[in-house]
Amino acid sequence: MTSEAPRSRPFHQVDVFSSEPYRGNPLAVVVDGEGMTAEQMQQFANWTNLSETTFLLPPTDSRADYRVRIFTGNEEFPFAGHPTLGSAHTWLESGGMPQSDGFLVQECAAGLVRVKSDDGRLAFAAPPLTRFGPVDESLRRQIGASLGLPDAELLDASWLVNGPEWIGVLLRSAQQVRALKPDFVAMGSLKLGVIGPEQGPAGTDFEVRTFIPGDAALEDPVTGSFNAGAAQWLIGSGRAPKQYVAAQGTMLGRAGRVHISAEGGDIWIGGDSTTCIRGSVLV
Repeated sequence: MTSEAPRSRPFHQVDVFSSEPYRGNPLAVVVDGEGMTAEQMQQFANWTNLSETTFLLPPTDSRADYRVRIFTGNEEFPFAGHPTLGSAHTWLESGGMPQSDGFLVQECAAGLVRVKSDDGRLAFAAPPLTRFGPVDESLRRQIGASLGLPDAELLDASWLVNGPEWIGVLLRSAQQVRALKPDFVAMGSLKLGVIGPEQGPAGTDFEVRTFIPGDAALEDPVTGSFNAGAAQWLIGSGRAPKQYVAAQGTMLGRAGRVHISAEGGDIWIGGDSTTCIRGSVLV
């Protein structure tokens, strides 16, 4: 299975989408992934037991500053949000120097992704949606059963695919989102992201929760890819302002904050990142 003998590689564990360490979404980053096979990367990602692990590599596209491969515990993703910000944070912290002033370019399986720094907070340009549009009636019924809500409470439901195959669900309020008790059996294979506007002075504009079914059904603490799709959907339809802050992870004891900003033709998805572990791994 191994292409070469294990060697020491720089390793960081980064907390993403929170200004409070240990209250965001953790990411494992192997700073030097050269010489590792996909099988080795997948095995190591499974071992870290985090939602995602990334491996930094030299770019194959001259326009990119670095390349990243993104793995969950059982599959490789072409793109994901918090791994993008956490990987960019680690690349810069490890001495990376962008080719361009003001932003860097990450190469991933989904293509090139621009990342900029805004007063120290990194933000990525939301990639285009590869599938977008309302779900059919049978899926709406399944979504309602999964969330324990009648169809009238689902203000809208849309495919928001930008790598992960999210379905976005809009509810009337953040309180409704926080009160959900999802049925993962009814959910089947659907990946659901649910968002609702805050009704009072909460310091944030929306509450988000994302549910990932499967053998290890879970709620994700903070999800950049879903928030990117949701921002394109809601800003594009006039149901969200051009700048807003979404809270996520509240029901998990986290303090995730996703900063959204529409500028020109881009929607930027930003968040704070903090390195919590720094060392090396033998792999």
